[in-house]
Order: sequence, then structure tokens, then C-alpha cells
Amino acid sequence: MEKKQKSQVCKKPGEAMALALKEAKKAADAGEVPVGAVIVDRDSGRVLAQAHNRVERDRDPTAHAEVLAIRAVGKLQNSARLESCDLYVTLEPCPMCATAISFARIQRVYYGAYDPKGGGVDHGPRVYEHPTCHHAPEVYGGIREAECAEILKTFFQERR
Repeated sequence: MEKKQKSQVCKKPGEAMALALKEAKKAADAGEVPVGAVIVDRDSGRVLAQAHNRVERDRDPTAHAEVLAIRAVGKLQNSARLESCDLYVTLEPCPMCATAISFARIQRVYYGAYDPKGGGVDHGPRVYEHPTCHHAPEVYGGIREAECAEILKTFFQERR
């Protein structure tokens, strides 16, 4: 579930990714694909929302961590444009999430594990490289990559 963390501040990408990893662990504990996301106000470092995948729980294929966090901040700021925000997510965003990030005008995306199979940023369709993409955020992959990849690897091994 999304949380508004008014008192929490993250000044470094690793700090925000640690919160995203906690959300990913919550997802795994709930039987969801373990992906967590955190949105931070770029200027203050204040955490605005945290979320994890809820696809199975909500029976909603769009209930990815990134989308849930974007929805929460949109409501919090009463705006569909999150231009002063940075997103931290444990897995390279899929094409759907990459597009939502673009539409939300998020300025920077930091992600942990690369996703050669389902990613939409540095793999697959590379959404931000298309000429029809109206906003391409700055993207930084590989933040705490080993930890982010390990939680996914463990989750899927346990299900085989």
C-alpha cells in the first residue's frame, strides 16, 4: 500500500533505493513480484510516496509499484505533473510504467536491477528513445543492482 512519508528525507540515491527494497520485500511477502518504488521531492529529498506491486491483490494488471506511487503523489500534489519528483524503483520499468513516468513528467528515474526481458527503458522498446516520447527523464540504472536482482531471483526460485 502507498504511504506518505512526510518526515522522511533521502539525500542520496542509495537511501531512497533502500526504502524501495523494503517495499519490494513487502511485495514478496504478499506473493507479489517483488518490486518497490519510492518517489522523492527532488529539491527537499522528502519522500512523497512508497509503493510495491499489488497486481494479484488488486486483480489489476496496472497495479505496478511505479504506477501506484505516481497515483499517490498525483493525489497528494493535486496534479498529474510530477515535475519536481524523482522515482526510485528496484527493477527497470516495463514499457507501461516507462510511459506513465513520461506522462507524469518525472525528472529522474533511478532503478536497481536491469530487465533484459521485460524492461522498457534500457531494454525492449526503449520508450524514451522514440521521437513520439514527449518527455524523457534522466535515467540511472544499476543502483544497488545486486540486492535488487537477488530479491527477484530468490522470489522466482521459490516458485519453481
